[in-house]
Amino acid sequence: MTIPKLALELMSEQNAANERNYWTKEEIKNFLFITKNELSLRDHVIFQLLIYTGARKGELLAISWEDIDFEARSLKLWKTLFQTDGKHLLQTPKTRDSKRLISLDTQSLSLLKKWRIIQMEENLAFGSRNANNNIIFTRPDGTPLRLAYLNEKLNILIKRHNLHPITIHGLRHTHASLLFEAGANIKEVQERLGHSDIQMTMNDYTHVTVY
Repeated sequence: MTIPKLALELMSEQNAANERNYWTKEEIKNFLFITKNELSLRDHVIFQLLIYTGARKGELLAISWEDIDFEARSLKLWKTLFQTDGKHLLQTPKTRDSKRLISLDTQSLSLLKKWRIIQMEENLAFGSRNANNNIIFTRPDGTPLRLAYLNEKLNILIKRHNLHPITIHGLRHTHASLLFEAGANIKEVQERLGHSDIQMTMNDYTHVTVY
């Protein structure tokens, strides 16, 4: 008896959904070594933060220097970058829980300080960038990055170095796995990731195994 084509496609989709969409500590270390050596400092810092903050890419691409408190070692996430018809817009989250203040690790803070110096030098070369609200991660001329840019960079590096395949959203899964390994409970993970409903956190992340 042959299996119908539609059934095969559904089985394939189910298998893909069950694949591990996060990285282990060793895989994280290897990936960040690659980004440090092959990408710009800006892009390296972005991937560092995606992994160690669990922020959504739109949230991260919307942050400005005013959202970083270097003394308190914290990052305020309260807006997201939205793109439509070739325009870049900053929007506030739909839910209150998406607005949050999270702690930053020492390495991320150090990289942000280095990037701030480089960006200041670029500001001098390209002129004023105040029109973009002092956004941290932009092109050299101050225009916001495309949301698809990070997906493309990630996919290129995964293929080039034969890394375990994950998606940009898989970096949030990766962060969640780090939190669980560090002893965080489901409520703490919910608050860190900005989920409005703890059931959403349980549905999305209880399958993540601690390595």
